[in-house]
Amino acid sequence: MEITLTTEATRKVRGFLADAAEGPDAGLRVSVLPGGCSGFQYGVDIEQAPEGDDEILERSGIRIFVDPFSAQYLEGIEIDYITSMMGSGFAFRNPQATGGCGCGSSFTV
Repeated sequence: MEITLTTEATRKVRGFLADAAEGPDAGLRVSVLPGGCSGFQYGVDIEQAPEGDDEILERSGIRIFVDPFSAQYLEGIEIDYITSMMGSGFAFRNPQATGGCGCGSSFTV
C-alpha cells in the first residue's frame, strides 16, 4: 500500500507522537469512515498500538496503521498538513476520489 506523508505532515505527526508519549509501538491511524455529505470522510488519530488486522506502514520513521476497510480507499493518497486563514489540519489528496463536498471534509469514490 502506498501512502505518502509530506514534510509538513511528517513534522506535525512527530510532534503529536512526542506530545502523546504513547510508547514505542504508537503510530498514526489513518482511516476512512462512512459519513459526511459526500459519503466518506477521513480520520486521523494517534494510537498506542495497531489492531490485529491492521496494515502497518512506516514512512520517515512514523508507523501508520490502516484497517482493512480503509485500505481500499487510501491507496496512493498523499497526506499534507496545511495552515490557512480558515484554520489548520490534515489535507488529503486522493487519486481515487471522484468527487467531494464544498467544504472539503468528505469525498466520493
